[in-house]
Amino acid sequence: MAHEQRNERKGRDREEGGDLIDKLVSINRVAKVVKGGRRFGFAALVVVGDGKGKVGYGSGKAKEVSDAMRKALDDAKKKMIRFPLREGRTLHHDLYGRFGAGKVVIRTAPVGTGIIAGGPMRAVFEALGVQDVVAKSVGTSNPHNMLKATFAALNDMKSPRAVAARRGKKVGDIVERREGKSEESNNEKNEKKPKE
Repeated sequence: MAHEQRNERKGRDREEGGDLIDKLVSINRVAKVVKGGRRFGFAALVVVGDGKGKVGYGSGKAKEVSDAMRKALDDAKKKMIRFPLREGRTLHHDLYGRFGAGKVVIRTAPVGTGIIAGGPMRAVFEALGVQDVVAKSVGTSNPHNMLKATFAALNDMKSPRAVAARRGKKVGDIVERREGKSEESNNEKNEKKPKE
């Protein structure tokens, strides 16, 4: 069985009527050998997002590329999930995700870093609306496993509001600790103490 994988992301990204951004991650061509020759089928993998914190992925199979893409798009729209973003541009904290042999490490980044990620992960972040992030895929380069590992990591993300509600604290206390202000105040207190 012959199969061929092509990344045709370039030139295939478009915005939909409902402000949805869809990105084609990969197309897989599969040949079935029959008595009269070969019959080709196509499997498409698509990521869809609104650019404001909502993203999903889907796959579709058909005899034609356009039908496979349409099926994948419909599947992705059904599976869209909302993720909290920090300042609308990056993630709240560093993440690690795993699915099968696919492992991903995702780190927050300061303003102006851009999206430093490859392949399917870049498509997810662009559709999600993340502007500053550093990500690395370790292990497999299979787009299906990379996407699932990325979504597994994103599902572990918690916003300061959710953490504060769970711990019974104020959001300001959680954010202050993340920014390192509490450590600075502790250092100042230590400096004021007389040395023995």
